[in-house]
Amino acid sequence: MSKKPYYVNMGTKEISINHDGNNDDFIIYADEYDLLLLREIFDEADNADIRSFFRSHVPFQPYHQDKDNDEYDQDMKSAFRMIYELGDEKTRNHIAGMGVLEDLQNNNPQQ
Repeated sequence: MSKKPYYVNMGTKEISINHDGNNDDFIIYADEYDLLLLREIFDEADNADIRSFFRSHVPFQPYHQDKDNDEYDQDMKSAFRMIYELGDEKTRNHIAGMGVLEDLQNNNPQQ
């Protein structure tokens, strides 16, 4: 299966084959299986975010002790990792410069 270019917007968790407006935060080269995995990671992050929203209305449970927030953070790191691995050079440099993946921070000479 050949890989095709896709445009990814992390804010909206949009993955598109068409460049349109602001959907080009990152450019990746993916096949159908890659897209399925990335979409699954985004869906899991959305589910954790929704659960966290409901938890936020419980005043006696602090944010830093909320497994749903931890799960959301981990899902987003997984998404960034996958986008980094599938991304073009500009995408990889951008993610490395963001510092969202700890193991990249040690290898990024810009930091």
